[in-house]
Amino acid sequence: MTSADDELYGLDALPYGVFDPGQGPRVGVRFGPGVVDLAALSAAERSPLVELFDRPTLDALLAAGRTTWSRARSKVQEWLSTTPGEHGHHLADVDLHQPFTVADYVDFYSSRVHAENLSQIFRPGQPPLQPNWLSLPVGYHGRAGTIVPSGTPVVRPNGQRAGGGAGPSEFGPTRKLDLEVELGFVVGRGSTLGTPLPGGHAREHIFGVVLVDDWSARDIQAFEYVPLGPMLGKSFATSIGHWVLPIEALDAARIPPPPREQALHPYLTGWHDMGLDIDFEVRLNGHLISAPRYRDVYWTPEQQLAHLTVNGASLRSGDLFASGTVSSIGNPGSLIELTLDGRRQLALPDGRQRTYLEDGDEVVITATAPGPGAARIGLGEVRGTIHPSSIEQGDS
Repeated sequence: MTSADDELYGLDALPYGVFDPGQGPRVGVRFGPGVVDLAALSAAERSPLVELFDRPTLDALLAAGRTTWSRARSKVQEWLSTTPGEHGHHLADVDLHQPFTVADYVDFYSSRVHAENLSQIFRPGQPPLQPNWLSLPVGYHGRAGTIVPSGTPVVRPNGQRAGGGAGPSEFGPTRKLDLEVELGFVVGRGSTLGTPLPGGHAREHIFGVVLVDDWSARDIQAFEYVPLGPMLGKSFATSIGHWVLPIEALDAARIPPPPREQALHPYLTGWHDMGLDIDFEVRLNGHLISAPRYRDVYWTPEQQLAHLTVNGASLRSGDLFASGTVSSIGNPGSLIELTLDGRRQLALPDGRQRTYLEDGDEVVITATAPGPGAARIGLGEVRGTIHPSSIEQGDS
């Protein structure tokens, strides 16, 4: 039986992933209700692409470059249009793995609505944006080693937070564990150290997109981030989806970005950069709590890539850079916005309330985008369940 979700994964989508049907991990594509074994399919077709697909990760495919990416996608579409039932496995019968090896990780702060919402919470009465925000895509370098695949338990992190009374700080598990709805861009082809990449080159380097939940310990983050920025409040876990959607699949979702409000330096303009029309849904314990839209994000992936490399920083195959929290008016992408940093309760349909995440909570983020014609395509999901701190469990 075909479900509505299965229809999001037809020939116009075909996100890549890594799955194990019992004989070891290999590359596949999400197709309808299942996953197609591309190693087996390409071998049956006697295609040299088997060298890229008969692998335990997408790493070789990412490094192959734009010409090979386009050829591989066209071939897979051709094969599945004629033999759609060949070499398929139902999702319930396979294990899904992290799709690629993350080389470096950069997280941006590209949603104007999110930035202004946080300003209203923490700096009421002051200008809604910091002086640099409209000039460049603000971001920070994160920790690649703690990026984990969807479904990996998220253990409540420990750290220092602002204390009361005579003590300068307190130590213990975060009391303000948050989710963040984000879109990640997966770099395929790397670049040379010392050579900036104009945004017009983005399509040659960005392989595809993946859903991201950049978990945040807001109280730890607030105490530590001055003056150098996020560290322990962010580095404990960042979840990514199992499926990487090729950037070509989003051609029908490309739209003009929000208007620029001031002149930009030439490295951030001068090409045909575009926004993306992607709709997210965030569910907490099965309940829909927000539906932010990526179309409202101010800084485009082309601009993010141009800024990331303008100082000469090089890209590596497998680099991941994320949008930062995606928020739109009335639909924030984080609990800190939904609850005004815990000042109001978020009422769930089952009668429970939340300010921040509690142990046992499960967060699921999904997204869809326009495809050719009136169709929509799916970007998969990213999910995580909160587990207690090791200190609370008596393990330290």
